[in-house]
Amino acid sequence: MTARKAQESDLGHAIRPSANGDGQEPVLEIGPQIFEPRVTSPFPPIAEYAFLSDCEVNCLIAPTGRVEWMCLPRPDSPSVFAAMLDRAAGSFRFGPTGVQVPAGRRYLPGTLVLETTWRTRNGWLIVRDAMCIGPWYHSQRRSGTYRRPPTDYEAEHILLRTARCVVGQVELSLDCQPVFDYGQTDAKWEYAGTGYNEAIASGGENEVPIRLVSDLRMGFEGPGAHATKILRQGERAYVAMVWPRSRHSTAKEYWAEHPAPATVEEAFERVERTAEFWREWINRGEFPEHPWQSYLQRSALTLKGLTYSPTGALLAAPTTSLPETIGGERNWDYRYTWIRDGTFMLWGLYTLGFAREANDFFYFIADVAAGKKDLQIMYGIGGEHELGEKMLDHLGGYEGSQPVRVGNAAYNQEQHDVWGAVLDSVYLHTKSRDYLPEVVWPILKRAVECAIENWKSPDRGIWEVRGEPQHFTSSKLMCWVALDRGARLAEMHGDAALSQRWQEI
Repeated sequence: MTARKAQESDLGHAIRPSANGDGQEPVLEIGPQIFEPRVTSPFPPIAEYAFLSDCEVNCLIAPTGRVEWMCLPRPDSPSVFAAMLDRAAGSFRFGPTGVQVPAGRRYLPGTLVLETTWRTRNGWLIVRDAMCIGPWYHSQRRSGTYRRPPTDYEAEHILLRTARCVVGQVELSLDCQPVFDYGQTDAKWEYAGTGYNEAIASGGENEVPIRLVSDLRMGFEGPGAHATKILRQGERAYVAMVWPRSRHSTAKEYWAEHPAPATVEEAFERVERTAEFWREWINRGEFPEHPWQSYLQRSALTLKGLTYSPTGALLAAPTTSLPETIGGERNWDYRYTWIRDGTFMLWGLYTLGFAREANDFFYFIADVAAGKKDLQIMYGIGGEHELGEKMLDHLGGYEGSQPVRVGNAAYNQEQHDVWGAVLDSVYLHTKSRDYLPEVVWPILKRAVECAIENWKSPDRGIWEVRGEPQHFTSSKLMCWVALDRGARLAEMHGDAALSQRWQEI
């Protein structure tokens, strides 16, 4: 189970360091350096997608420069671009006309900013993509979504794409074709303002609209917005896609308060500001001087990108229904928080020096478990308890792998390893500080008691089997871990009698 989710969530699989020949920091290249081209498939290999995030929303960008997966206004919301699951379900490209294979792709070192270099017959073009993060701007009014203490930065709800011609001349194309609600509702476009540089795409009543702002003049063809322009050496261009924070936001008011870049100079400055945010964040970590340091840093950035800052939740993956095996049926929706997996991932961040993210996740657990007898194995990133599952038969699936699912019926399964995983992670997180937050202790006590009550019973196990419950050795071992770590935490909490009772069991 965990390994399968890692295939989707750890897009660090797609990144390998390579020497750049000048003795400087390695360039992080996306995708394998040598792979067999799949000339018969319209889908890129999963490992070739780049992962961007602003810690509230994320997206995946194919080697062609197309955004092929993006859900708004949250990662578990219906998709706006879903070409990853069906080639007709929406995409957004900003790149050279008629060229689909880039000369090179990389993340800017220490960031989640993507840089793609394109060679055409007449010139070279560099495109940078970022999900903008800027200074905290809710100085007069609360955001309405944050439960964790706000930081100095927050998501600006802008996907920003910039282009710069560095040699010769290149024809640049913008092609934005959103299809709302998992590929079911075509966009309806209208101009905003008095010119051709701003446009708004709307879907159904329950879909957030998106707004495009560009220095290119846009036109509409069917459900898409398009633009072309020839850039000569030294010339630049940009497009910003903006969305409201939630379905309940008034879009025009929100966009007035949080405007997109109005000039190409401002667009390039915001990309650089986002890169600075990521570099400042990664500099807080503690990374050993080791040949694998770049792997650790990229993994940390990926995990940070999978956090949902307003609540402290951590997504298992940004996607749904990517198959275990091509053409198979084991295609699950992983855009939720698994308590077990989250504790493992946050422990990884904590060991690298990122204590804030670990603290936020433990308080997320305290929020969702408050007043409940037991922990669920998983929750929605907003703390939702019910995650009903359904199939989207109109989507063909990645490489024809069906069904495509949204929701996850495993939310009400019994998996007896979850208590030990949580208690072990909390113990590792707190023992060095010898401090246990009081709000977490009642939840931990209930977890130990649940392990005592249920360790002899069958469950669905770490593999989340959907048949009858079975006896899994791993589940019973983790129940022992729950008692062992619980006893140590009770001692730390000053309850020696309870610690002794649990040790004797």
